[in-house]
Amino acid sequence: MYGLIGKFTSADGKRDELIGCLLEGLKDMPGCLSYVVASDPADANAIWVTEAWVDAESHKASLGLPPVQEAIRKARPIIAGMESIAETQPVGGHGLSSVG
Repeated sequence: MYGLIGKFTSADGKRDELIGCLLEGLKDMPGCLSYVVASDPADANAIWVTEAWVDAESHKASLGLPPVQEAIRKARPIIAGMESIAETQPVGGHGLSSVG
């Protein structure tokens, strides 16, 4: 499996709008096992995204899907910053099944 943990910073006062954009493109992403968007209780503009995929290729392919491209287009003007915190290798957990 392949995982990512990332942090987005929205433009001031735009966090809820950015969360909406991040959640908008989630349907029908082949290979996505988990995609969690969370607000940061200590920072009014910060958003954490935790992803689990069957493999890195599935994640890369998802970025070209039309709904994901549309979500990116809408989100881009209100993103003040973006950090890739970590690439991970999920091994299991609630809602995930390990892959052989």
